[in-house]
Amino acid sequence: MSHHIVEAKNLQHVYPDGTIAIKDVSFRITHGESVAIIGANGAGKSTLLQHLNGCLIATSGQIRIGDTQLSKGTLPDIRRTVGMVFQYPDDQLFMPTVFEDVAFGPLNLGLSGEEVEQRVTEALERVGAGHLRTKPPYNLSGGEKKRVAIATVLAMSPDILVMDEPTSGLDPFARRQLISLLREFQHTKIFTSHDLDMVLDLCQRTIILHEGEIMADGPTGEIFLNEELLAACRLEKPFSMQGCPICNGKTGTKKT
Repeated sequence: MSHHIVEAKNLQHVYPDGTIAIKDVSFRITHGESVAIIGANGAGKSTLLQHLNGCLIATSGQIRIGDTQLSKGTLPDIRRTVGMVFQYPDDQLFMPTVFEDVAFGPLNLGLSGEEVEQRVTEALERVGAGHLRTKPPYNLSGGEKKRVAIATVLAMSPDILVMDEPTSGLDPFARRQLISLLREFQHTKIFTSHDLDMVLDLCQRTIILHEGEIMADGPTGEIFLNEELLAACRLEKPFSMQGCPICNGKTGTKKT
């Protein structure tokens, strides 16, 4: 079995206050798939993603990456394979400079100084942040922090890229850059997003979470055409599929 495969079996997560965030979730994502996990706020998307590299430990059920079941003992190997970009970059950036933040992972892999330099340079250039390498992360804008956070993961050369709301906080130009970058990443991609046009553009498969449960799992185009399903899960079609409201007579004004 490929180590790029991600499998969840009967996953459940209950927070200490008793809130059930994930309810009996099961899915299997194979090598090279690009999969979106979407849902309304509070659906459990971020909680689910944080199980994929052990940031959260399931109350019950299991996560497997290839043949390896996620556990405390396998966590270092899992995290070399699964790169996680958090929704809020401040959760990921903690070093005095951007260079040191991006170099942190490769250094912990035991790479030489020359290899670390090369990985940092390439990762920053790929996200359009090469000019930020000497800057303190706390002085960056929200969009700049997001790009640097992505670079910290790319520098690890992960086989599986997991991203929580990757386009949030990005201006239109940076968003287009990110979409181009994700299109180039040939391995497995899994991300949550409210940017449903990006989902339509990048993902052949979409999973809908609603109140911690999987309500749908299938081809993205088919899911976005199911208006009854979307409404039940408090979602709407991507803007590109909605058409012109004036042409569709949905302006709410009367013609005279």
